[in-house]
Amino acid sequence: MAIDGFFESRRQAGHVRESKSPHSAPTFYGKKPQGGWCIVHAYNKLNDATIPAQTPIPRKDVIIDSMAKSTIYSALDLRDGFYQILMRESDIPLTGGLKNAPATFNRCVTHLLRSVRDFAPSYFDDVFVHGRVVNGKTDVEEHNEHLQVYLRPDPEKVRVISEWPTLSNVKELRQFLGLATYLCKYVENYAGKIRPLSQLLKKEVEWKWTAECQQAFDAVKQGLTEATILAVADQDRPFHVVCDASDFAIGCALMQHDHEGRDRVVYYQSRQLKPAERNYRVHDKELLAMKYALAKFRVYLLGKYDFRVEYKPGRLNVVADALSRRPDYAVKIADANRIGVESVSAPSSSLIDDVKALYASDADAKQLLSYASAPSDEARRKLAPHLRARAHRYRVHEGLLRYSAVDDDVIRIVVPNDHDLRMRIMYEYHDAPTAGHPGREKTYVLLTRDFYWNHQYKWVRKYVRACEVCQRVKPAAFSQAPLQSLLTPSEC
Repeated sequence: MAIDGFFESRRQAGHVRESKSPHSAPTFYGKKPQGGWCIVHAYNKLNDATIPAQTPIPRKDVIIDSMAKSTIYSALDLRDGFYQILMRESDIPLTGGLKNAPATFNRCVTHLLRSVRDFAPSYFDDVFVHGRVVNGKTDVEEHNEHLQVYLRPDPEKVRVISEWPTLSNVKELRQFLGLATYLCKYVENYAGKIRPLSQLLKKEVEWKWTAECQQAFDAVKQGLTEATILAVADQDRPFHVVCDASDFAIGCALMQHDHEGRDRVVYYQSRQLKPAERNYRVHDKELLAMKYALAKFRVYLLGKYDFRVEYKPGRLNVVADALSRRPDYAVKIADANRIGVESVSAPSSSLIDDVKALYASDADAKQLLSYASAPSDEARRKLAPHLRARAHRYRVHEGLLRYSAVDDDVIRIVVPNDHDLRMRIMYEYHDAPTAGHPGREKTYVLLTRDFYWNHQYKWVRKYVRACEVCQRVKPAAFSQAPLQSLLTPSEC
């Protein structure tokens, strides 16, 4: 049995001995992805009562940066590290494997290597030894001094990702993104590539693996397979940051010039804009990108420089511009520069197709479609109570549910209960060039010529009130003071 074999090997090595302690915790094992078994001890209850040790975890990027000018490297792995820490005799009856074990081990290794930490930093059970050859250089060593040190993803991790099978549920998606995000600093516009996948993690979104998701999945795997080689930060050279913002994302890159004056990327960073941030003005988005860059690269920048901001056209700002403007990352909105093709008085065929497709997700629309297709007293009784009173106003034509009000010969298309679709339609009738940002009443009149849904006026009023262009450009309607007669001198 795997558990017996594990403890027998540890007993022979002198790491453990048979326990007679009154304390115990469950032990079980799980299969490792690459083969073999992993022993797991469940110390949940004991850890809940343990005061956590306040030992800082070493920063991996700081360790890597400290090797910038080295030419010789070695990596040491301390075998069975946690079994190398001796326990007090009085503590042996207590359960081992507490949550403070990593902190205790890290503190011990850091203390032992303190005198050599400049060239032998440690990260838990890994020790990295590096240095430069100064005297007695060979021709090869002399040549190595002119070579820059670069970083690339671990080939093993990249291979695992490139062979990852298609995902089938949210749990598998979280596992994939967990590993991919660990390597995201090597991939330009990583946040843009994973946007369709990250949408599936939202609670209100139903799992549906679409062609767009598959393209994003393949793009992430390809991006990591072809990942850019990053330069190691050289603290003796000045840094410069390029950043950019678009309507849907911000991106930045930390860069340095090498000894030949060429730009070398040290880190990539990018993220999607939040819904509220998409409403920012252009210069506010640019400032947000700068703030984001300073926050991400603060260990390299803050306290060292008096920053100078320089404008760079998009055609020259290639890296940051690409990070923030990936086409498939953009929010799908109507083309604001096309006039006449998708006129407000003639809804486009793509919009009509979307309306038809979304009827299936609206329970009321489905019932009304069924009734209007074959009206009868029996079908009317099957309708929900709140639909029966107005059921006679609906009809079906060419797959579209249509509505006509009392004493009104205008037949309108019924829009299903979908927030994004309704916002898209209101955009066409208010923001499009053919509409010209009319007021609340006029927008409502234009919209009700073609479309209908419940509480339509409230939707229009809320949309027009939130329109940034209208709030910024149109004058405020101040009420005028009433006319009053002036006081005569005798009344003063």
